[in-house]
Amino acid sequence: MKKIILIIVAAVFIVIGVTLIVFEPISNEVGKQEAHRLVDEFDKIVEQVENEPDAPNKKEDKAAAHANSGGSGGTSHTYDHPTKALLRQLLEDSKAYNKKLVSNQGTVKTSNYKKAALNLKNYGISSNIYCYITAPKIGMKLPVYLGANDSSLSSGAAHLSNTSLPVNQKSTNCVIAGHTGYIGRTYFDNIRSLSVGDEVIIRNYSQTIHYRVIGGKTIKPTDTSDLYVQYGRQLLTLFTCVRNNKGDFDRYIVICEKK
Repeated sequence: MKKIILIIVAAVFIVIGVTLIVFEPISNEVGKQEAHRLVDEFDKIVEQVENEPDAPNKKEDKAAAHANSGGSGGTSHTYDHPTKALLRQLLEDSKAYNKKLVSNQGTVKTSNYKKAALNLKNYGISSNIYCYITAPKIGMKLPVYLGANDSSLSSGAAHLSNTSLPVNQKSTNCVIAGHTGYIGRTYFDNIRSLSVGDEVIIRNYSQTIHYRVIGGKTIKPTDTSDLYVQYGRQLLTLFTCVRNNKGDFDRYIVICEKK
C-alpha cells in the first residue's frame, strides 16, 4: 500500500511539473491570439466607419460636438457605435486634451495616471480601446486602453492619463505602459530589445503614426522628467517595470519620436 501511495504522489508531482512547463507558452499564445483578435476588431470598426456616407451638411458633426461638449468625458451621452462624426470629435477632443497638459506637467499624482483620459463611450466605443501599438522587430501587437489601471494592464497596454493622447500632433509625449513578467502573458517583456532606429507604430481611429526609437534607459520610479512634453517634438514613451538588484523595481523606458 505504501508503495502505491508513493507512486501516486510521484505521478501527481509529474503532472504538476508538466502542467507548469506547458502553461506559460500555451497561455502566452492564447494571449497573443486574443490581442490580435482585438486589433482585428479595431480595424474592422475603422473600415466600417470609413465606408459610411458622410453626414449631409455636417449636421451629425454638430450633434456630436454638442453631445460631447464636455471634451474630457464629462458628458452623460453615450452611443451604441462610433460614426464618422463621433470619431472626428474624438480626434478634436484628444488634441484639446493634449494642449491643456503642458501647464500641468509635474503637478499630478501618480495615481491619476490610472483614470481614463476620455470616456470613450461618449464616442460610441465600448471597449475602452483607444488605439493599438505594433513593434515589428519584437513581434508586438497590442490594444491600448485608456488609464494605466489594473484592469487595462492585465489586458494589454495602457495609456497613462495626464500624458499626451497618441494623435498626430506636435508638442506631445504619449506614455504607454505595459507589464513585464506578467504570468501567462507577454506584453512589454521584449521592449528592451528595441534599438535606435527600430519602428514603432500607433494606429488610432483616425490616423496611423510611425515612430522610430531614439533611445532607451532605466529610471527610478520617482523620475518623471522623461514623461514630460518637449515643445515642438512628437514623442512616444514606452514604460514598464523591471526588477533591480535590490529586490525592488525600477522603470525601463523606450523613447520614440515621429519619423
